[in-house]
Amino acid sequence: MTWAAFLDRDGTIVVDKHYLADPDGLELLPNALEGLRAMRDLGARLVVVTNQSGVGRGYFPAEAVDRMHERLRELLAEGGIELDGIYVCPHAPDDGCACRKPGSALFEQAAEELEVDLGASFVVGDKKADVEAGRRIGATPIWIGGEAADLREAARLIRSMRG
Repeated sequence: MTWAAFLDRDGTIVVDKHYLADPDGLELLPNALEGLRAMRDLGARLVVVTNQSGVGRGYFPAEAVDRMHERLRELLAEGGIELDGIYVCPHAPDDGCACRKPGSALFEQAAEELEVDLGASFVVGDKKADVEAGRRIGATPIWIGGEAADLREAARLIRSMRG
């Protein structure tokens, strides 16, 4: 079994533009590629887990999220990065689903499908829900904006914790 870096999307990998649904507006954050490359070099599976409540709120259709992720994969591929998976919660906050972070359902699904040990994994994100999700699944949370300024620093922290 392997381990993963579970990554939030908006505010962690890409600039958070508040309910962005246009793939042309997707913009990688500084040091995102470098950080992801370093995590991959450490042996991590790279898995995006993202809340996209804009779908549940009716701001844009699920297909818009799919197009955003196609563009994200293109941007990352240009930098030599391939994601192992993207898992999306499309629900609004009051829908009561188990998949919306800090819920654990998407992490558990990814762990099963990708044969990932949650306890050996990391959850990297810029929101309290990401940190709480990491705690709930027994992974190590890394807060962008807290312990780490960006994905490059998050990768350094992971390297130091994994020895």
